[in-house]
Amino acid sequence: MYSQEIESLLKSKKIRIGDRVKILKAGTAYEGILMPRIELGDPSCLVIKLDNGYNTGIKFDKGLKLKKLLGRRILEKFPFRRFKQRLDLPKVSLLATGGTIASRIDYVTGGVKMAFTPEEIFFAVPELADIVSFKTVKLLSNLASEDLWYKNWQQMAEEVARELNRGARGIIITHGTDVMHYSSAALSFMLRNLSGPVVFTGAQRSSDRGSSDAAMNLICSAHVAGYSDFAEVGICMHAEPADTFCYFTRGTKIKKLHTSRRDAFRPINTLPLAKVWPNGEIEVVSQDYQKLSKRKVKADTKFEPKVALIKSYPGSDPKLIDYLVNSGFKGIVIEGTGLGHVPTSTPDPERSWIPNIRNAIRSGIPIIITSQTIYGRVHPYVYRNLRILNSTGVIWGEDMLSEVAYIKLGWVLGHTRKLEKVRELMLTNIAGEISERTKTDTFLV
Repeated sequence: MYSQEIESLLKSKKIRIGDRVKILKAGTAYEGILMPRIELGDPSCLVIKLDNGYNTGIKFDKGLKLKKLLGRRILEKFPFRRFKQRLDLPKVSLLATGGTIASRIDYVTGGVKMAFTPEEIFFAVPELADIVSFKTVKLLSNLASEDLWYKNWQQMAEEVARELNRGARGIIITHGTDVMHYSSAALSFMLRNLSGPVVFTGAQRSSDRGSSDAAMNLICSAHVAGYSDFAEVGICMHAEPADTFCYFTRGTKIKKLHTSRRDAFRPINTLPLAKVWPNGEIEVVSQDYQKLSKRKVKADTKFEPKVALIKSYPGSDPKLIDYLVNSGFKGIVIEGTGLGHVPTSTPDPERSWIPNIRNAIRSGIPIIITSQTIYGRVHPYVYRNLRILNSTGVIWGEDMLSEVAYIKLGWVLGHTRKLEKVRELMLTNIAGEISERTKTDTFLV
């Protein structure tokens, strides 16, 4: 509710929330849709949505003039729209899991909430109807991505396998951006004999904002799902801040590197698989990929959730390892410094991680070493302390991202608990997660 004075003015002019209004104050005119006041907002400040998609607040005073214009907008939800099947377009299935791409402003709190249905996404991006024919549109969840976990990954993998085996050429999965690279990694391991593209996409800015990146990300994803010959799980997001083109990058070689930039997702230790333009042009960048086929896809979703990802830092307490072992964790990924260091030869012997790591491995807990640096790879022999760490029996994660190593270890432990078999599988390149060698042209792509 606005202040009593504003409410009285609105009532006198028969203006309701959603009406188009013109506000004149101090010689400046503002036109837009009258919005609800957020719960934590100033009750004496009128909020309107401008034609550019942004909201602005105008402080109310006695000199302010308010006029109702023609036009009204329903604010609660977008109109519902279904697409009819088109035989002349490739069949693609869309699976929605929530996230910013499926969200809008919540005018109770002023924050963004998950609120869209997949059909509302279609209303926001009608161009999709002319790119692909949606065989299936299904809402799997409506969650912020930080609330997803392995059961959601299993559900996604099973749905993807079912849709591809029933005739879909490709899959689009709309997803929150914060942990999208975890989900893309999970499906990279869980989907065996993949026959077509599985394209994760999202948005850094909600679809009701003028600067939203949702439309172009969806359009580029539709081109990848419908027309590329990739049989890979990947992420398709803006490659530049402007609406120029997207990268489609392998799901085990990508990371979100910025909280809010539209080009936040970057390929790590690799080049993107392709550049994708909203006009449908696809430029393949890397020739190292699995190609489209008619294979029967299998969802291999066994997963051990009791896996931890922890960070080594100066002064970190090695008893973290003991706690995880005593709490029943089955595997640990340590994000070490540099080439994979942990506190080793410290002045205070009780601060060394080496005895605790050795004891954990002796008790049957595999420990994987990755690096905080993101780019590059770990190495067991360059420094004395690395050689000491190597003597404990840790598994070196090569150039795997820490998040990918965490996902892979959970998947591997879902299949075996034998340490030697775990070591063998963790060091096997299963889904493009390990590069044979580090290339210089893959840094800060």
